[in-house]
Amino acid sequence: MRALIASPFLLFYLISALCSPPTAGGDTHILTPTQPLTDGETLVSAGGSFAIGFFSPVNSTKRYVGIWYHDVSIQTVVWVANRQTPLADPTGRLSITTGGDLVILDENSTIVWSSDSSDLGLTSAVAHILDDGNFVVREATSNSTDAAGVAWQSFDHPTDTFLPGMKVGENLTSGLKIKYQSWASISDPAPGNYTFALDLHGDPQLFLSSLTGKIWRSGPWNGLRFSGTPYIYLTQLFHFTDISRNNKNRYEIFYRFDSNNSSVISRLRVDQSGFIQRLVWTEATKEWVIDWYKPKNSCDKISTCGPFALCDINDVDDSAICHCMQGFQPKSPDNWALREWSDGCVRETKLDCTNGADVFVRVGDVKLPDTSSSTVDMTLSLEQCKALCLKNCSCTGCATANISGSGSGCILWTSNLSDVREYYVDGQDLYLRLAAADLEPPSDSSRKRKIVPIVGALLLALLICCAWKRKKKNHKKKLEEVEEFDLPLYDLNVIEAATTNFSVENKLGQGGFGPVYKGSIREGEEIAVKRLSKASVQGIDEFKNEVTLIAKLQHRNLVRLLGCCIQGDERILVYEYMPNRSLDVILFDKSKVLPLDWHTRYNIIFGIARGLLYLHHDSRFRIIHRDLKASNILLDQDMNPKISDFGMARIFGEEETEVNTNRIVGTYGYMSPEYAMYGIFSKKSDIFSFGVLVLEIISGKRNRAVYCSNSNHQENLLGHAWSLWEEGNAMQLLDESMGSSFPLDEALRCIQLGLWCVQEHPEDRPTTSSVVLVLGGENVCLPHPRQPGFVTKKGFSNFISSSSKLDAMSITVLESR
Repeated sequence: MRALIASPFLLFYLISALCSPPTAGGDTHILTPTQPLTDGETLVSAGGSFAIGFFSPVNSTKRYVGIWYHDVSIQTVVWVANRQTPLADPTGRLSITTGGDLVILDENSTIVWSSDSSDLGLTSAVAHILDDGNFVVREATSNSTDAAGVAWQSFDHPTDTFLPGMKVGENLTSGLKIKYQSWASISDPAPGNYTFALDLHGDPQLFLSSLTGKIWRSGPWNGLRFSGTPYIYLTQLFHFTDISRNNKNRYEIFYRFDSNNSSVISRLRVDQSGFIQRLVWTEATKEWVIDWYKPKNSCDKISTCGPFALCDINDVDDSAICHCMQGFQPKSPDNWALREWSDGCVRETKLDCTNGADVFVRVGDVKLPDTSSSTVDMTLSLEQCKALCLKNCSCTGCATANISGSGSGCILWTSNLSDVREYYVDGQDLYLRLAAADLEPPSDSSRKRKIVPIVGALLLALLICCAWKRKKKNHKKKLEEVEEFDLPLYDLNVIEAATTNFSVENKLGQGGFGPVYKGSIREGEEIAVKRLSKASVQGIDEFKNEVTLIAKLQHRNLVRLLGCCIQGDERILVYEYMPNRSLDVILFDKSKVLPLDWHTRYNIIFGIARGLLYLHHDSRFRIIHRDLKASNILLDQDMNPKISDFGMARIFGEEETEVNTNRIVGTYGYMSPEYAMYGIFSKKSDIFSFGVLVLEIISGKRNRAVYCSNSNHQENLLGHAWSLWEEGNAMQLLDESMGSSFPLDEALRCIQLGLWCVQEHPEDRPTTSSVVLVLGGENVCLPHPRQPGFVTKKGFSNFISSSSKLDAMSITVLESR
């Protein structure tokens, strides 16, 4: 102390050092063996664009070493070193050995992560953080940070973010594969379920894949753009490189993009929800905006329509429409009629390999078929390509490999042509091989002019006869359709008599399908009649869907379908009658809420869960309901719940875990975030709806209503429940009409279960079997829930108003009846 007092200069130096911002050593962007980076310090690139240091993800206390934008106000991490081996506390440090190995050590100097780059042949290594976000290792005596001077770089070992200047691909000499993998969740940067990588088979393509299979593909690079991303503005913002040799002559196949505008801060990211997104930083609003993403609709999904079919997007509701290519017909006409297109199409006429009489038809403006099993010869012209295809009996089609300039190269397919999509602009030409008999003859306008009067007269003469036969045939077809479902067919006269001609007095309610009436047949047997309204937001497809599904389902917690009526323009479903009607009628009407004591409510919750478990796991099909809500829960005479309304339900294949759609149907307040925002639905989206139902049942309040929290913020029920839970006042959520004679621990467990089910990210929600175990009294440990999705009414409205920034999506709202 006397020394400090005696030396004012030393004291001034010490104070200055303590007040300086934390950096690693004297150079703020270089790491050396003698200057490790400790937790709390950062290295900043020379231009101030990027920084590297220790961080904790949102809702986590674990520590990771990561790279983030230094000049963006929201911390946005683009690379993580120890994504699978986090530190438990802020005592770690990042070091580099003289040989160039980057290591992260804990407080005991134990290595928890290493770059495994100690064999670089360096004698005195240093590491730089560069202004493009790359963290590079080089020899200390070299000032070069280009490819020749870099011994190791983070760009070769990415996590979930693709920055300008980075690559995706493979080095064929070293075997290094550069791919991108999503975080497990926003709180966990460990490798998640989704990967973005280059497939080198056939003509190389980019694929977005999940753990269960491929989700979306870019199509091959055709010299101007990716065949599956036909938007020319991409090349106005970015420059793409497809194949390159570096100066060490190590052959690589990769895609890379560079920004044409240095003032635009952008990145590609593999999102943990299963999307590849391009985000652009908007300085005016201080936020990241999704500028582009895939998959954005059903036709983006791998082979929605199956082989030899074309996928198009319906302009009315943005749903997929599939139709067979010329010369092909549906493999399964029955499934095709039900919009189940995955079987695809088959040839009408076999190819003629013996005589060489086959021909080509141009299929214009499409995304080229999957090229994974194709062959490419860049030396051939299109005509040479066609000739080569005709010599191979297995060849199904061909296309130009590079469409820039006059075009060059040849792609040949010798397998099924799958995942073909129609575009209106910037698509590519596919040449489909057909038997000559399937090629439409060329038009002859003069000949047509002579034939038209004759044909018109014949048509006029046959019009009445054909119309009569068609009517008779359609009626027979309708009967056959019903017979396939193994359901009784009710005559319209019987239905009219049972409901007193659909009288207002017999009307029970109104749903998205149409009105529902009470009826009585067979000596007093009571029925519920759903009549498809001509103005219904649902339609024939939903009618067929409900009949197809529920006719094959039997469970005590599912409503029983007794039969249907298809007569004239009428489409009617006949169900068992539920004397206590739907849950919402009793739950939200305080004058009728007395029967709903705690025991009854708990049994309703448990019954819904058992019905959902049957749909998801135990039935003949794996079924996602997609419209689970209070008005679709019917109550019998003993208050047992029965799930109803399967018009929006979907069958899942054995290998499917989630499905993407651009036609979003359901009810606001019950839809999960990933479904409402991106059209992704799965068993976890039903779980979200179930969680909303649980909170509504125990509170007696609608989710869509607005409640004031203790902080005077307006919240929906999810936000209100979350606020009470965080404040330790969860029991205030319970409906006061139940009194206080119920087990408090059981009620609190239900609140926690409801919040567990409505968490924002699907992977955080429980499985259906876990829900049933919890409600069945099993000793299941419930995790502390995270904040729900769509917690405020204002937040959801803001999303709806700004959803056009993402894409034009169709959302059909089915209000509660």
